[in-house]
Amino acid sequence: MKTLNNHTLLYDEDCPLCNIYTSGFIKVKMLDENGRKSYASIIKEEQNYIDFNRAKNEIALVDTQNKKVFYGIDSLLKVIGTSFSWIEKIGNWKPINYGLKKVYKFISYNRKVIAPSVIKNKNTTECVPDFNVKYRMFYILFATFFTAIILFQYAKMITLLPKTNFGREILLAIGQIGFQYLFIQRLDKQKQLNYIGNLVTVSVMGSLVLLPILLLNQFVIINEYLILGWFGLTVSIMILEHFRRIKLLELPKYLTMTWVLYRIIALLIILNS
Repeated sequence: MKTLNNHTLLYDEDCPLCNIYTSGFIKVKMLDENGRKSYASIIKEEQNYIDFNRAKNEIALVDTQNKKVFYGIDSLLKVIGTSFSWIEKIGNWKPINYGLKKVYKFISYNRKVIAPSVIKNKNTTECVPDFNVKYRMFYILFATFFTAIILFQYAKMITLLPKTNFGREILLAIGQIGFQYLFIQRLDKQKQLNYIGNLVTVSVMGSLVLLPILLLNQFVIINEYLILGWFGLTVSIMILEHFRRIKLLELPKYLTMTWVLYRIIALLIILNS
C-alpha cells in the first residue's frame, strides 16, 4: 500500500464504525501512524480552517502541511486513491460521485442508530451528526423492506407455519413500529425517530443472522428443526440487543417487554390464520 503522509482523519471516537475503518486505514498503511485524530481533540487554531459543524456529518481529512481539508466521501477517496488511483478516478466521475455522496450521507446521518455507543468522555465535544428527518425516514423504510424480504424467504422454509406471503411480512415489519409507537408518543419527535431507527436496526441485525441459513439452504436441505432453532436463537439475540440499546438511549425498559409482546401477538395471529 502507498501511504498518504501528513494527512489526518478527524473521526468520532464514540462511533464503532468510525473507529473500525479509520484504524483499518492505519493498519494497512494507507495512512501513517498520525493518520487519525479524535474530533474532540480539535484545537482552537484548527478551527480557523476546519468547518467544525460540517466535520460532524462528513469525516474531515486534514492536509496538515497545506491546511487543506477534504470532507465526507471526498476524504475517503483521497485516502483510498493514494493506493488505488483508479478507484479515486471512478469515484470522482460526477454521476458516481453524486451517488456516493448520497450513500455516505445516508450512513453518516444514521450512524448513531446503526451503531450506538456510550459517550466515553462527556466533558469533550461530541461528534454527533445533525438530525436529518429525510435520511432517517429513508433508513427506516430501507431497513423495514430489507427485513421483510429476508423474513419472507426464511418463513417459506418453515412448513410447520401457515404459508406466508410478502404482504404479511411487510405488515409485520411495519406493525412493530406502529405498536411500539403507542408507548413512545410522549417523547419528542427526534427521540421517537431515534428509537424507531434503533428498532429497525435490531430487525436488520436479526435478518443478517438468518441470512447464512437462508443461503445454505440453496445448496443443501436443512432440517426444519434446525431452521426453527436458529430462528429462536436469532430472536434471543435480538431481545438482548434491543435491551442494550434501550439502556444506551436511556428509555424505559418496558419497551423491550412490549416489543416481545408484539411478536407473541403476531405469532398467535399467524398460527390461527
